[in-house]
Amino acid sequence: MSSLNVDPGEIANFQKQAATWWDPKGPMRALHHINPPRVAYIEKCAGGLKGKHALDVGCGGGLLTEALAARGAEVTGIDLADEALEVARLHGLESGVKAAYRSISAEALAAEAPASYDLVCCLEMLEHVPDPASVLRAIATLVRPGGTVVLSTINRNPKAFALAVLGAEYLLNLVPRGTHDYSKFIRPSELTAWARAAGLEPLEIKGLSYNPLSQQGRIGSDIDVNYFLHCRKPE
Repeated sequence: MSSLNVDPGEIANFQKQAATWWDPKGPMRALHHINPPRVAYIEKCAGGLKGKHALDVGCGGGLLTEALAARGAEVTGIDLADEALEVARLHGLESGVKAAYRSISAEALAAEAPASYDLVCCLEMLEHVPDPASVLRAIATLVRPGGTVVLSTINRNPKAFALAVLGAEYLLNLVPRGTHDYSKFIRPSELTAWARAAGLEPLEIKGLSYNPLSQQGRIGSDIDVNYFLHCRKPE
């Protein structure tokens, strides 16, 4: 386990949430609220999802994986939290939405299946691993030339600390306490530098804002807290 690019404490934290992953009123409810705009943005970046071979890196309980599959993509979700993966598999059986799930790291899959995916997504995961640049290198290997990469993470600044940690975890209880470690948040300049170093071409940065009163997420220009980076792999 220690040779993997994984923090055992982070995995344990997500394992604890496995049983409530699909509860729209549970501790992961904010994830349910922001999933529709996330999926719509990914679909736009990919130029449609139907028939695309897609990979969801850090898929957890499969919320995004299933949503991509429901829109016509052939999706594989990977994670190292086995209990969350089991929840994802069981929910797929209940929903009838077909997706494949594997307990494997992005780095190991990159060695096994380079240039295999039209679309690779890695949402809200990079701030939970010891070496996010290593994940970027693996993603760049996994996506085929001309393919699409969509990343999302949390910016590192006082506003992000106030909203994503103090607000979301302690004041509004939008996500379980202890979900985020501010020191692992990633500035857009850092993420784009890692993407370029991995051989990806950054195309666009967009923000994701969340209104806890309306319980809705929105894609926009404010990248102070949550943000996306859309990249392509050059032909």
